[in-house]
Amino acid sequence: MTSQSDEFPPPQKRPRILPWSGDGNNRCPKNSLCNSRWPKNNLCSNKCPKDNLCYLDSDQQVTDTPSTIMAFRGAASMVSTTPDRDGTVFAMYPSPGSESPVFGHIEAMMEAEDSPRPNKISAPYEVPQFPIEQIEDKLKLHRQLSAMVERSNVKYEASETAVDDVDVKVSDIDESDYTPRYQRVYISGEETSSYLLDNLITNVPVEDISKSSKLLIEALRLREKYMAWAVQGFPTVTSRFLREAGTEDPSGPVRPSPALCSDPKSLEDHPIHPPLKEGCPFDVDMPEDNGYCFQMVDGLFQIYSSEEDLKQNKPKNYHFPDFTRYIQDHNLMCALIANGPVKSFCYRRLQYLTSKYQLHVLLNEMRELAAQKAVPHRDFYNIRKVDTHIHAASCMNQKHLLRFIKKAVKNHPDEVVCHSQTHGSMTLSQVFASMNLTAYDLSVDMLDVHADRNTFHRFDKFNAKYNPVGESRLREVFLKTDNYLNGKYFGHIIKEVMSDLEESKYQNAELRLSIYGKSQDEWDKLAQWAVQHKVHNENVRWLIQVPRLFDVYKSNNIMESFGALIDNLFRPLFEATINPASHPEIHAFLQYVIGFDSVDDESKPENLALDKDTPTPQFWTDTENPPYAYYLYYMYANMCTLNQLRLDRGLNTLVLRPHCGEAGSIQHLVTGFLLSENISHGLLLRKVPVLQFLYYLAQIGIAMSPLSNNSLFLNYHRNPLPEYLARGLLVSLSSDDPLQFHFTKEPLMEEYSIATQVWKLSQTDMCELARNSVLMSGFEHEIKQFWIGPNYTRDGVAGNDIKRTNVPNIRVAYRHETLLDELTNIFRHPSDKEGN
Repeated sequence: MTSQSDEFPPPQKRPRILPWSGDGNNRCPKNSLCNSRWPKNNLCSNKCPKDNLCYLDSDQQVTDTPSTIMAFRGAASMVSTTPDRDGTVFAMYPSPGSESPVFGHIEAMMEAEDSPRPNKISAPYEVPQFPIEQIEDKLKLHRQLSAMVERSNVKYEASETAVDDVDVKVSDIDESDYTPRYQRVYISGEETSSYLLDNLITNVPVEDISKSSKLLIEALRLREKYMAWAVQGFPTVTSRFLREAGTEDPSGPVRPSPALCSDPKSLEDHPIHPPLKEGCPFDVDMPEDNGYCFQMVDGLFQIYSSEEDLKQNKPKNYHFPDFTRYIQDHNLMCALIANGPVKSFCYRRLQYLTSKYQLHVLLNEMRELAAQKAVPHRDFYNIRKVDTHIHAASCMNQKHLLRFIKKAVKNHPDEVVCHSQTHGSMTLSQVFASMNLTAYDLSVDMLDVHADRNTFHRFDKFNAKYNPVGESRLREVFLKTDNYLNGKYFGHIIKEVMSDLEESKYQNAELRLSIYGKSQDEWDKLAQWAVQHKVHNENVRWLIQVPRLFDVYKSNNIMESFGALIDNLFRPLFEATINPASHPEIHAFLQYVIGFDSVDDESKPENLALDKDTPTPQFWTDTENPPYAYYLYYMYANMCTLNQLRLDRGLNTLVLRPHCGEAGSIQHLVTGFLLSENISHGLLLRKVPVLQFLYYLAQIGIAMSPLSNNSLFLNYHRNPLPEYLARGLLVSLSSDDPLQFHFTKEPLMEEYSIATQVWKLSQTDMCELARNSVLMSGFEHEIKQFWIGPNYTRDGVAGNDIKRTNVPNIRVAYRHETLLDELTNIFRHPSDKEGN
């Protein structure tokens, strides 16, 4: 016969709960898990193997313990005690049979447990006194506080916080120490390093994978060479892979990388805000004439050390690709993007990047948000952001322009503003009288400068919107730098926009000013306008846009050949570089010019293909406009020589950032890949997977303007920006033309607001876009060090300062590791194939 003790287990002994003695000398009774003393803050100083809580056996007799984990009726229940001000112990005590804690004094609860309760229900649950969400929040806060106290007792531990939180020199920390903890997505298996896995992933035959990789590597080599010749940027990560693959350094001067030529900078030397410059911004050093000479040969400027070298035709060895080589490389790239296996390979890699990002967001979104919340004082509103694509003639909104025109008519009605062949000199009031208008009649609707549904795929109607009230005369008076008043009104309204940017503090812009190339004094007039009216602000830098309008000039007999346009565009720059005293205003103005832009309607048909028989610029006398690739090559080639000359003289260099891929032929994107550091728009990349993948590998900046595209070429919901961002392309938001597309005085914030609402972007996405805009902008390296961190040029997390960018290290690490994976996947195939 079995005894009762053998048949039925003895009843479990309930732990006895005693008030906390408060002397801080009690030890955790579970020595195998935690052998440290209980501190007076009720938190265990040792990290338990579970979730920072010690789990005690149900038969463990507990005495004098401030926090206890009990097993009651087969379920773990927690008692967390805290002494009140009067010494009374307050406990969060889960009731038997329930996971919902009851809050109250511990003595009262013990009495309640011992005394029978009437009408006690028999079900193993009870209605909680507090909402479950509130209880979970309290438990989560308890765990977070435990972790914070534990970390405070450790001198250093790699974490997601900024580097300056640790009392360690930045140079003493290895880059691997910056790696944050987050959930990564890996593809593993026995065949991970073989061609079989790639065949399964990409659905491309093994031999095609090797060929595709070699072609992609060749395309990256081409871009690296073209960037080096023009002294433009190229990502250091991709460059390292090319070096390891046996590619020699490209000939010509390579832009010195701040990440490689200097040690890590200290955070103390770079506060959040850069120091203000004192004095006139156009008071710059004037280098002496170095005695160089130059001349244009076949549309390309050549530099000579002296007059003697000029006579003997011995130009300096400045590197740039000749036109024949450029045509060969351009044709090679066009053949590459049409290669079937390469298209399949790149398409599937892009799909993989999209899916991987979606998994990353599902796994780490809350971690990224928690990292942002842990940063004091920093959020999306007070991180630096740059409007990387905005035109100066339309940088104000329509209400701003209306108020400015009304104020000018009211305050300066008798000022002579223009000269007409029929009316002679005309005052501002006479100009409005000739249109049968008064200042009172003007309204936003009367100005008619805003784009509407009628401008969709009608670039001609969009250009007409630049004329207020449909009158080109008002555009000449208020929106031109070269007019009767030497751009007085335009300078004033630009300075008002600059004042708004300065007031916002964290918004910056890269405004485009036009040089048409119709005469050689255009540069002098533009520079005099900027210097005379002091049109400068530390929140603004300039780009020079060159409209592709040679066919219009030729039809109006303004110039004879395309070579005249190139000569008018670059000759003043070479003169100001060789002898700054010959053009002092141009020399001063160029200190704040960051590059060139090429603008016009890309949807115009191009009937001419480039080949070796294409005429040189001095022989291009046809009324037909040269192709896009022809325009950009001669801008790029002359910019190569100019940049290498300015680099020798210790002056700032310029970059090429054209409008590219908004409409028209996809060959424009090939031209942009070879010649330009960044592009604007890039909508057609969604149709060319090979180029899109190459733009990702080369991290080419793309300034996108969804509201502008929505009115001209592509509906907002079809815009590929969120897709580009998910895949890891270097994209940023820009406003393009606030006068035509925006309503508020903060058009860039308007872009972010609408994009966030329509595409449901997270706070991390918005901050990543803002950081991208600073990275791809033309602001000086020293300024970027203040804005996004002194070590921003370093790869991965080591280059991120979350206290300035508000971008979590998790997101930066994911982007960097994913790029490394894709580059590794490509670069290992040729070597593996040769080894096999």
